[in-house]
Amino acid sequence: MENILSDKDFASFRDLIYDASGIHFSESNRVILESRLKERLRTNQMASPGEYLTVLNRDKEELKLLLDSVTTNLTRFFRNTAHFDTMENYVLPALVKKKKDSADKKVRIWSAGCSTGEEPYSLAMQAREKLPPGYTVEITASDLSLKSLMTAKEGFYPNSRINGIPDLYLNKYFDKKNEGYQVKKEIQDLIKFDYHNLKFESGRSNLDIVFCRNVIIYFDEAAQEAVIQKFWKALNSNSYLFIGHSESLFGMKTEFQFLKTDWACIYEKK
Repeated sequence: MENILSDKDFASFRDLIYDASGIHFSESNRVILESRLKERLRTNQMASPGEYLTVLNRDKEELKLLLDSVTTNLTRFFRNTAHFDTMENYVLPALVKKKKDSADKKVRIWSAGCSTGEEPYSLAMQAREKLPPGYTVEITASDLSLKSLMTAKEGFYPNSRINGIPDLYLNKYFDKKNEGYQVKKEIQDLIKFDYHNLKFESGRSNLDIVFCRNVIIYFDEAAQEAVIQKFWKALNSNSYLFIGHSESLFGMKTEFQFLKTDWACIYEKK
């Protein structure tokens, strides 16, 4: 593959990826797409972008692998502690109060764009510690990257990846193993990992919390609004949406209300 994609090839790959996932590549991040395409061409032993494009149009599995390679999977346990402080001090108490007089004592969470699993495991440990007796948590964790989901499902993290886990949680919910730590089954059982492309309907409903942090930043305005509308439909009334601290719903057509807590700013569906 040449060092630079032709403008025509770039437009073809950009449109294919956008139509398949909502992920938008502009001129400013074109170099990232070119780098990922070179990797896929080398792996498939192909000489030209045009040849690879032909394969992508007929091979859905290879398209999944390309989407996997263009997604960014930066994450860590208890990332952005202000969000977890908001969960502990505001969101979970509010949900417990709401459910107090009902038969439903389950808190349902969707970690959308869960990457290698640190976020949903953090949420599961926190819920296990902070929800009162009689309440349970059920977490769905989804991502576009099959490779990341396999790591998440395995639940093993090398020593270099456990930064941010409080000692209490590390000692209680992990087993030391080889050069790292294995999440205990009691926490793994709280989470269902699932491949999902946010471009499409999830079929989920009756949710209390959605975490979708540092994901919609990769979408253009139309794709962002479509995803946020899907979250609205999937959530209960009096429920909560967490997005990345650098992301905003400002200027978007949405019924979510901005909620400023003492710890972080989130959104709620009333």
